[in-house]
Amino acid sequence: MAKTRKILHLDLDAFFCSVAEQLDPTIKGKAVVVGAKPSERGAVASASYPARSYGIRSGMPMGQALRLCPELIITRPDVRVCVERSQAVMQILLDIAPYVEPASIDEAFADVTILRDPIEQIAHGIQQRVNTELDLPCSLGGATSRLLAKIANGVGKAQQPKDKPPNTIAIVPPGTEKQYLADLPVGKLCGVGSRTARALEELGISTIGQLAASSKSLLSARFGKPGRDMWYHANAIDPSPVLPLPTLKSAGRQMTFLRDTNDPAELKLTLRRLSGEVGRQVRKAGLRGRTITLTLRWADYSTFSRQMTTRNAIDRDDQIYTAALTLFDKYWIQGELVRLIGIGLSQFEQTAWQWGVWEDQNAWKKAGSLQAVLDKLWDTYGENCIRRASDLDYQPAYYMYEHLRGDEYG
Repeated sequence: MAKTRKILHLDLDAFFCSVAEQLDPTIKGKAVVVGAKPSERGAVASASYPARSYGIRSGMPMGQALRLCPELIITRPDVRVCVERSQAVMQILLDIAPYVEPASIDEAFADVTILRDPIEQIAHGIQQRVNTELDLPCSLGGATSRLLAKIANGVGKAQQPKDKPPNTIAIVPPGTEKQYLADLPVGKLCGVGSRTARALEELGISTIGQLAASSKSLLSARFGKPGRDMWYHANAIDPSPVLPLPTLKSAGRQMTFLRDTNDPAELKLTLRRLSGEVGRQVRKAGLRGRTITLTLRWADYSTFSRQMTTRNAIDRDDQIYTAALTLFDKYWIQGELVRLIGIGLSQFEQTAWQWGVWEDQNAWKKAGSLQAVLDKLWDTYGENCIRRASDLDYQPAYYMYEHLRGDEYG
C-alpha cells in the first residue's frame, strides 16, 4: 500500500523587504517597498507588511504607492545578498527533505513523505531553522499534494494580521482535501486567472466545490485541456511529483537600464560585466558551452535575439565577452536606444579543446590559470577584492542597495 504523500510548500514572507531590513535595521517595521524610483519606470517589486496595510501591493506603479503612503521608504534590492539568502534557505530544506524543488528565489516545494515525523512537526522544524539561523520569516503549507500545499499556504497567510509577516504554518489533514477546497473561490486554483474566473462565473461556477461538482466533459469542451485539469484540481487530484531542478541547460544574465541608453561605452561595459556573471555561473557548475545568445530590448519594448556557435566550448569571461561583443558589433545599430541587454550560454559539452594550427597553447593555458586564480580570490574575499579598472565606477542599479523616502521625490 502506497504511503500517504507529505508535501510542503515554503514561501519567504516579503523576502526582498526582509533582506533589505537585514541590511539596514533602521527601516525594520516601517512601510518599505523594493523597486525603482517613479522617474525610473518604477514599480513595486515587493512590499513590507506595514506597507501593505496602506493598500500597496507588488506590481503597483511606484507613483501610486507614494500617493497611498507619502512616507514610504523605497529600497533597491541587493541581488547578490538575496541570492545568497535564498541558497541558504534551500540548503536548510535539503538538509531535511529528500526532494526539494525551488519554484523561485523565495519559494520551494519539498517532499517529506519518507520522513517518519508528522508533517506539521517537520514544517515547524524548517520554519524554526529559517527564523533563527537566517533571521527570515517564512510560511509553510502542507498537504498530500503540491496543489493543496500551495493553496493552504496562501490561505494560512491571508488569515494572519496584515501589519507584520505571517510566519505561519497551515496543514490540510489527509482525507479532508475536497472539504477544505469546497468553499474557496475558483481563483484560488493554480492556473485560474481573472479571465477564466469570469468565464466560469458565466457558467454559474464561483467556488471550487461547484467546479468539482460540474461536468468534466463540459469543462473540457469549453476550455480544452486546462478545463480538464481544473476539474481534477477542484477534486483534489494532483499526482504531480516534487522534482529537483534539472541539469543546467543554459546560463544567462540580463540587465534593464534605469534609462534607455545608446552609449557604446556603457553598453559594452555592461556586456563585459554580464559575461563575467555568466562565466562564473557555468564554471561553478563545471560546464562549458558553445552557443552564445545576445538579447537586446529596444526603447519600444520589442526584443531582438541573435546567436552564434563557437568552434570549441567556452567558460572563461574573456571568451564569452569576445563572442558576445562580436554579436553586438554586428547587430546593434549605432544610436539605437537599448532598454535591456542580456547574454546567454548554452549547448554545453564535455569535449576537449580542439586546437587550431596557429593557436598559442601557452597563452590559452595562462589565461585559464588566471581565471582560476580570480575565481578563488572572488570566492574567498568577494568580487570587489579585485576588479578591472573599467569596473571601478560601474554600479548598475540592480547591484546597488540604497533607500529613499517618499518625501525626497516631492
